[in-house]
Amino acid sequence: MANEDTRLSSPAALRNRGPIAELLRPVLPESGTVLELASGSGEHVIHFAGLFENLVWQPSDPSPEARASIEHWVKADGLNNVLPPLDIDASSHSWPVERADAMIAINMIHISPWPATQGLLAGAGRLLPSGAPLILYGPYQREGRPLVASNVEFDTSLRARNPDWGIRLLEDVANLAEQSGLSLTSVTELPANNLGVVFTRQ
Repeated sequence: MANEDTRLSSPAALRNRGPIAELLRPVLPESGTVLELASGSGEHVIHFAGLFENLVWQPSDPSPEARASIEHWVKADGLNNVLPPLDIDASSHSWPVERADAMIAINMIHISPWPATQGLLAGAGRLLPSGAPLILYGPYQREGRPLVASNVEFDTSLRARNPDWGIRLLEDVANLAEQSGLSLTSVTELPANNLGVVFTRQ
């Protein structure tokens, strides 16, 4: 039915959107378009669009259910600075967008195969202009630092669901990013043993 409520809701998105917004605040551009990969339910993008009204937000997700949820959230909130969600598979070599002034990906890298991370970083290298940020959020392993117990359990559960998923080594992500002209500029510890990671296009 046309009026059916297709909105999805993620408790994690409701918990973490505040701290992520504070991470975004000093690094987002004054104006332009922010492309979000793996937008999921859409609760992040509508929250950020309400806070940063001077920016145009471009959500995306390969899931038709997620895109329907995003569209319904945008309509329900009456937002006019959120574009219709795009069907983007991060691992693809071709995306239906030519440029972005910033990019974000929240809780994507550990819940997708490694080729999705490779595609995400390559895409950021193609789309972002010099000085533009790529902001990532999620749990990471770091060299010389053992995972906390909760993340060990989370990693085990992810790999049980899909052996191609799992918490990635941040240094591996950073090394791969460098190949696409992205430099690691900051790592911020956020609640629930997650990190906010900012890369800058060189």
